[in-house]
Amino acid sequence: MSVMRTKSIEQSIADTDEPEYKLNKTLTALDLTVFGVGVIIGAGIFTLTGRAASTLAGPAIVLSFVISAVACGLAALCYAEFASTVPVSGSAYTFSYASLGEIIAWIIGWDLLLELMLGASVVAQGWSTYAVVFLGNIGIPWPENLGPGGTVDVLAMLLVAVLATLVTIGIKESMRVNMVLVGVKLFVVLFVVFAGIGFINPANYTPFIPPSAPTSSDAAWYLQPLVQAVLGWEPSAYGIGGIFAGAALVFFAYIGFDVVATTAEEAKNPQRDLPIGIIASLVICTVLYAAVSLVITGMVKYDQIDSSAALATAFTKLGHPGYATLISAGAVAGLTTVVLTLMIGASRVVFAMSRDHLLPAPLSKVHPRFQTPYVITIIIGVIVMLVAGLTPIGKLEEMVNIGTLTAFILVSIGVIVLRKSRPDLPRAFKVPFVPVLPILSAAICFWLTLNLSIETWFRFVIWMAIGFAVYFLYGYKRSRLATGETLKQMSQNYDLEK
Repeated sequence: MSVMRTKSIEQSIADTDEPEYKLNKTLTALDLTVFGVGVIIGAGIFTLTGRAASTLAGPAIVLSFVISAVACGLAALCYAEFASTVPVSGSAYTFSYASLGEIIAWIIGWDLLLELMLGASVVAQGWSTYAVVFLGNIGIPWPENLGPGGTVDVLAMLLVAVLATLVTIGIKESMRVNMVLVGVKLFVVLFVVFAGIGFINPANYTPFIPPSAPTSSDAAWYLQPLVQAVLGWEPSAYGIGGIFAGAALVFFAYIGFDVVATTAEEAKNPQRDLPIGIIASLVICTVLYAAVSLVITGMVKYDQIDSSAALATAFTKLGHPGYATLISAGAVAGLTTVVLTLMIGASRVVFAMSRDHLLPAPLSKVHPRFQTPYVITIIIGVIVMLVAGLTPIGKLEEMVNIGTLTAFILVSIGVIVLRKSRPDLPRAFKVPFVPVLPILSAAICFWLTLNLSIETWFRFVIWMAIGFAVYFLYGYKRSRLATGETLKQMSQNYDLEK
């Protein structure tokens, strides 16, 4: 048996019609676009914009967002081609299984699990922080030991419990709640843009690209970026280098459009709607990010921006604390949608992996009434609750980034491989200029991984070692490609075992 064995596109699509593993096809292009916007616009626009502007790029942070959008756009094109060709749950995992082989598919599935579950936990803690601020602004104090940084983050755990229940009840119901919250979030973002225009001081844009300046750091060696340690570069801020450093940072504000692909089996017309949802959500978020970055750097001089809560504090400094309360409420709504969509994405990835028997098959059972993978959703909900409520996440956020970038790299390579191995496949959407654009996409993403810290790389290697152990001890011999079992036979065998 070979670890590079591939699962045919035809078999992947046929699996979606098995009654016991069939998901409801209820999502439209609008649902998918809202889904993408809901997960992309979150902590990035409320905090990352200010941090990148104040410490790295100044007013030129808008150029950083454009550069990042180009990088993400290339990856989005690759995702759109795969999602329209292989409309199956699992996103990059399923795509890699069809083009690069089982071991690569396992690696990417394991990475996605890291990205989505840890990401949901991290954002839930961020939601808790904003929720405490908002409650305080309206005169409702929250006990410190039961909030962010306390003994148990009860607010984060409650959020995850509610959202896990919602995801279990149904994808369409989740999308309805998501659409309402995304509407609130977009209103607040647009409010920041239009209200902030009146407070812009053109002098704050000078210099638009601040002169480069060296930065000193007493941080431990393992906290520096890998590429810096290897090449011996001196860290600096601002200037042209600061724009690209800012792009590497704000790139992660775009992470999330790939989660749209995890709902492929639940789209009414995946060949048409998935590319629309992926690309439209990315375009909308790019415009909003650029507008907000221009407004915030125009309202407050870049070196005076509060990097932790830039949007809210900008209005407070200008004598409008009521606006800050409104923005905090928008952040609460915004981060809620991020946690929701990340949990949906995680459950769909595990659903696809367990259906292929790389993870225990019973995990992929669908609820007879709700038509959702309820077992997986409950398990993921419990894990995310515990991590969000009991663990000081701290610098583990970068682990989310390295898992995501690895997925982007493999999807980009997979487009080239599948074009050569299966040129006969009907493709509703095609990446232009293959192989140039996919290669460029993979190269940019790889470069960004090198800008992550040595500590993050160490943790990533450990996570991958655990993943390889699980694969070779369980999935390698039990996968459907190894046993030749159909989904129906797997289900019958499981019933007999019970």
